[in-house]
This record gives sequence, C-alpha cells and structure tokens, in this order.
Amino acid sequence: MDRLDIGLIGIAATLIAIGLRIPIGVAMGLTSFIGIWAMMGPMPAIGISKAIPYELIGDWNLSAVPMFLLMGYIASGARLTSGLFNAARVFLNRLPGGLATASIASSALFASASGSSVATAAAFSRIAVPEMLKAGYAPSLASGSVAAAGTLGSLIPPSVLLIVYGLMMDVSIAALFLAALIPGILSGLVFAGMITIRCMLNPSLAPRLDTQTTWREKLALVRETWPLPVLIAGVLGGIFSGIFTATEAGAIGAFLACAIAMIRGTLSVKTLTHALIDTAQSTSTIFIIVVGAALFSRFLALSTLPVWVSQQLAGLDATTVIILICILYLVLGCFLESISILLLTIPVLASIIHGLDINAIWFGVLAVKLLETGLITPPVGMNVYVIRSSLGDSIPLGTIFKGVSWFILADAFTIVLLVAFPIITLWLPGPSG
Repeated sequence: MDRLDIGLIGIAATLIAIGLRIPIGVAMGLTSFIGIWAMMGPMPAIGISKAIPYELIGDWNLSAVPMFLLMGYIASGARLTSGLFNAARVFLNRLPGGLATASIASSALFASASGSSVATAAAFSRIAVPEMLKAGYAPSLASGSVAAAGTLGSLIPPSVLLIVYGLMMDVSIAALFLAALIPGILSGLVFAGMITIRCMLNPSLAPRLDTQTTWREKLALVRETWPLPVLIAGVLGGIFSGIFTATEAGAIGAFLACAIAMIRGTLSVKTLTHALIDTAQSTSTIFIIVVGAALFSRFLALSTLPVWVSQQLAGLDATTVIILICILYLVLGCFLESISILLLTIPVLASIIHGLDINAIWFGVLAVKLLETGLITPPVGMNVYVIRSSLGDSIPLGTIFKGVSWFILADAFTIVLLVAFPIITLWLPGPSG
C-alpha cells in the first residue's frame, strides 16, 4: 500500500471516528499516529507525536487564544455588555422589525468582545427573544434573528477562528482582523436589510412599537453601554496603530476588561474565578483540537495527498476551485463545528490555495464567513441548538430553523459578494496584507 492510499484511508477513518462521536482532536491525532506508523514505522510516529505538541503549544503566538477568551468571559461575567440591546432597541425601534435589527446590532458589538458565536447566541437568546415575543414578533423571526446574529462572533475581530487560521497559514493576524472588518459589518447590514424588507412586506411578522423616548433617556442608555465600545476600540485601535501586536492584544484586552469592570464595581472574586475556569476549559478544548490538527497536517503532508489533490485540480481555474471549496464548507457545516472544519480542511487546502496563487488573507475571511453560515445550517446548526436549549420548549426546533433559513439566504448573498468582489475584503489591509 503506497502513501497516497494510506492518506485517503486516514481521511476516511477520521470522518468515521468523528461520526462515532469520538472527539475530533483525538480522532485526528490517533489517525495521524497510526498512519505515520504505517508509512514510516513506530519510532518516527512516536517522535513526531512527541515533537509537534511541544513545538505547537510552546508557540508564544497561541497565547492570544486564551487571553481573548478571558477578555470575553470577563466582559460577559462583569456585565460590561449590559444595556446593549436596550440602547439598540431605542435607536432602531422605528424601523420595521426594529427589535430584530437591534438584536443584530447589539450582537455584533457583543461578538467583538466575546469572539464566540455560541456565547453571543446564548446571551441574546435570554435578553432579546423574550422582548420580541412580548412585542408580538413571530417566533421564527425572533429566534432566527438571534441565532443568525450570534454567527457574527466568528468574523468580527477579535476572532479566535481568524487567530487559529493565521497561525496555521502563517499570515498576519492583524491583517486578517483588518480584512474582516468590512465583511463583518456587511454581514450585519445584509441581515438588517433582509429583516427590514421582510417586515415591510409582511408587517404581521413584527408589529410596530409606538414608544417615545426622550433624548435624555437615550443618552442615559448610551452611557450604560460605554464599557464595551471602549474595550473594543482599545484592543483593535492598538493592533491597527501598531502599538502592540495581535498576540499582545489578547493580554491587553483581558487587562482592560478587568480594569473597566473594577471602575464600574462589577468585578468580583467569583466573576474572575468563573472567567478563569471557563477560559481554561475552552482553551484546553481548542488546544486539543489544534494539536490533533497539527499531527493530521503532518500525516497528510507525508502521505503526499495535498500534492495529489492539487494535481487533480490543476486544470481548474481559481473561481471554480473556490466554488467547490464553498460547497465543501457548507456541507461540512451541517455536521461539524467551525473550528473543527477549519483545522480539518486547511492542511489539505493550503497547498491548493498557494498553488493557485489565491490571496490567503482573502480566503481566510471567506472561510470564516462560510463557517459562520454552518453555525445555523441544519441538521446540526450549533447556534440553533443553543437557542433551543436557552428557550426550553417555548419555541419548537423546526420554527427556529424556519427562521434562520432567511438568514442563510442572506449569508449566501454576502458570500457571493465577497467572492465576486475581493476588494471588499482586501481594501483595508491591501492586496499584500
């Protein structure tokens, strides 16, 4: 059996193991160890399995992951996000479907701090959905808008997915953050536009609110939301101005979150303890997957599979390859979580991207956008199940999926724009990043 056959069997074995509910990091790592053993013998397999985790986890750049996670958990636990939805609701209530649009706007800002789509969906399912239902909104629109809004956490920087992609592809994380800004804002605007048009055509989806708010009350609500914009501006401003690197920004962000929470008097020992525990648990989960993916990448490289795939696609133009990759990501998104898809596919796709001279920064933003859509696609749209879990039996699962179907169409429109006009992504960082 030659190396290529072992590589193909390895991919099939990994997918079967994932289907059997074996954790994806373990599945990739175990398959890689056995595959390298089959190709090179036991000693190289043991040596590679010892060296890669040490080299990878010892990489200082990976420290950005736990630091950004800590920043998000502190911001959420210390209630730095309080008042976001109320403020957005007051300023947007005159729009058709204003509460749903307010969910999109406030989720986008929350996502900038948390960097987590699941955390964003979980938070706003308890804040925004009850308010919309109370106002007479259709359950499908109320739940669907919050599930879709949560996906903005994967794209709007700082994003853990973009950090991991940047480390795997050896591209600038700061350039990735800069490139993701306009697509992230565009995604939110497309969501809001779709909501507005639907509610104009079918007013029964979202009854108009007849509430009057004075400017004094509006200013009071704006003052309540100041911590989060200050935190995000401090982190992203420092990165883009070159004061500190994207890796250092994670620690700076965690420190700023603590400092702002102390100023507001909302940082307690309990809050900090829970944030540290949650950060450790999330970091451990991500790092196990990252180590498994690194071993899997080495296994595939030794099997020559990426070179073979590149040769098979050699006759195709870059646009066709991108369309095939989009289809692959959307299909995988129906069954796997975002970071798992990214780490499973990049080892194979990296050589294709470089071989076709596709801009790695542009592709990274597109890939994360596709992964966002996967968070709401049936049958395993993670954000949908988060909403369902938070709301209990009040809204059926089918109703939530019906609601997000419109947002999947909106995402498809955004993806077409990003593919057709790469300048949307590359304008801020420049073509060279």
